[in-house]
Amino acid sequence: MKRFLSRTTLMLVLGASALPSFASTSAGPNSWDGLQPDRDQVIASLNIVELLKRHHYSKPPLNDERSSKIYDAYLKALDPSRMYFTASDIAQFTPWRTQFDDFLKSGELDPGFTIYKRHLDRLKERLDYALAMLNKGVDKIDFSVDESLTIDRENAPWAKNSAELDDLWRKRVKDEILRLKIAGKDNKAIQDQLTKRYKNQLMRLEQTRSEDIFQAYINAFAQTYDPHTQYLSPDSAENFDINMSLSLEGIGAVLQSDNDFVKVVRLVPAGPAEKSKQIKPSDKIIGVAQGKGEMVDVVGWRLDEVVKLIRGPKGSQVRLEVIPSTNAPNDQTSKVVTITREAVKLEDQAAKKSEITLSHDGRNYKVGVIDVPAFYLDFKAYRAGDPNYKSTTRDVKKLIGELQQDKVDGIVIDLRNNGGGSLQEATELTGLFIDQGPTVLVRNSDGRVDVLNDDEGKAFYSGPMTVLVNRLSASASEIFAGAMQDYHRALIVGGQTFGKGTVQTIQPLNHGELKLTLAKFYRVSGQSTQHQGVIPDISYPSVVDDKEIGESALPDSMPWDTIRPVLQAQSDPFKPFLDQLKTQHDARTEHNADFVYARERLALAQELMKEKTLSLNEAKRRTQQTSIENRQLAMENELRKAKGQEPLKKLKQEDDDNLLDDDSKTKPQDDAYLTESGHILLDYLTLSSAVAKH
Repeated sequence: MKRFLSRTTLMLVLGASALPSFASTSAGPNSWDGLQPDRDQVIASLNIVELLKRHHYSKPPLNDERSSKIYDAYLKALDPSRMYFTASDIAQFTPWRTQFDDFLKSGELDPGFTIYKRHLDRLKERLDYALAMLNKGVDKIDFSVDESLTIDRENAPWAKNSAELDDLWRKRVKDEILRLKIAGKDNKAIQDQLTKRYKNQLMRLEQTRSEDIFQAYINAFAQTYDPHTQYLSPDSAENFDINMSLSLEGIGAVLQSDNDFVKVVRLVPAGPAEKSKQIKPSDKIIGVAQGKGEMVDVVGWRLDEVVKLIRGPKGSQVRLEVIPSTNAPNDQTSKVVTITREAVKLEDQAAKKSEITLSHDGRNYKVGVIDVPAFYLDFKAYRAGDPNYKSTTRDVKKLIGELQQDKVDGIVIDLRNNGGGSLQEATELTGLFIDQGPTVLVRNSDGRVDVLNDDEGKAFYSGPMTVLVNRLSASASEIFAGAMQDYHRALIVGGQTFGKGTVQTIQPLNHGELKLTLAKFYRVSGQSTQHQGVIPDISYPSVVDDKEIGESALPDSMPWDTIRPVLQAQSDPFKPFLDQLKTQHDARTEHNADFVYARERLALAQELMKEKTLSLNEAKRRTQQTSIENRQLAMENELRKAKGQEPLKKLKQEDDDNLLDDDSKTKPQDDAYLTESGHILLDYLTLSSAVAKH
């Protein structure tokens, strides 16, 4: 849903506030010393201030409190682990903490540029230090010393001086070397790889443009409003969704920055990455190569720079070096994946049906499954009046008819990993399962609430159903699942959904574009889908850590809230049976190999995430690594044993031997989450029919 705003014309007011002059702290002149904001950037910044003031959903005031948030966000974006700036740098910047509102209102961009250029000075110093350390030879580093590196430095005190930073970076470089040693690389390969990495980063520093600084500074400002509000430079504006999707002539993956890495958030259904079965959410991309060309190390690169490398002509190949998410936290062992770029075809995303036979309470039942990977609509054919245009609703309606002909006992709608799509389709699909009524509410920045309705009349399918969701079910998926829960049309099972409940629009500027949040989705019960998502009636163990992926994992995400409901309270047929359904589900899955595996894998990941320090003693680190890998191997082999497969001798065998993913949909009958969803549906049918007989 997009609403294009009228162009806001602003008077250019240049502030004449006196700013302290900070001299460069580096030993000699740098290419960035003379970078300054230009007139176009000043005008764009003033336009952005006005657009956010008038049209952002929340309309928070641009005041001293906002200024303080901008300051903290900018420092965090530039130095998230507090390993570049010194306490004296921060002391120089601190007087500006409550002045950024005034600077932005007057078009004064110099403070943002000054802080960024100081960051570049410090980064150059650190890279020079790291290269000097490597120059002495990796073999000269003593890994028998019992010392550790603090890895959680988000709230650490700023380093007092350069000597303290030197010690931090000595440990950081030592840690990077140790990770590569444990991954099996020899000293020469490690020295070559890290030297090349740091030299490339130095070279890229020299290529810094004024636009790079402007984009970083303005986004620190814009994203204090919410994580989806952002400025797009003229280059980025060519693909305004560049920070969210690579679906067109790319690999079909949603990526985001994660400190020095680029992390996979989710895979586009039917995209090249998903089809490869070699990339998963939370994998980290550390290298990119074109075809058979040289692998380019992209650690420390900006997200948009990595995206440019990954994108390319349809039909061409890209090789990615990735650190799998299944690795232990300190395990840098990587693999290289070859993917052929292609645009995602609509027919590949089409809904599909299957049937599973379940033995339940002494008899066999037939349950229909409809896999909905995306909410799609062929807009071109639809607008042209083509009677055979493809859409999610039309395809699902046809599949339901076929399943009814096969006399299935109930239907499971599978929305796992469905990242959303057409709002119109979410509304129309809801209409297949309700007689008529509101489907979703959209509250705009002016407070007006638009109600989207289904006016078709009688439900097409009124039989029993469950809806299966997970953390990667987002946006339109959440609207549909929420409506099914509010109308009590289906039991919602699986994992808490993503929580993306906001609407963005693109507003052209004189220089680049602004993507801003101007509306929010609400369920017919009045509950927002934002932040909290949809909470299942019966929860399954998650295959990803909710603290790492999801709207609530994003900084400054807008909160969950409620507005007045538009659906009258209805009797809930599930409520009397929920406790019993959960009891039977728990009993059935307590020893189910897939559920045990998912619970143990998530528990291990959460346990390891709590670690705040890393040992830099090689013997201790190897012992810890071996212990973690042995636990992972034991979990994998328990699962393989339950499935009648040969056990693994080591954790990292060929990927083809280890494609045991809960979300794999190649064999629905063997998908534990799907079959359990069917059993819950049959439990409800049994319980409700027993009550009806009495």
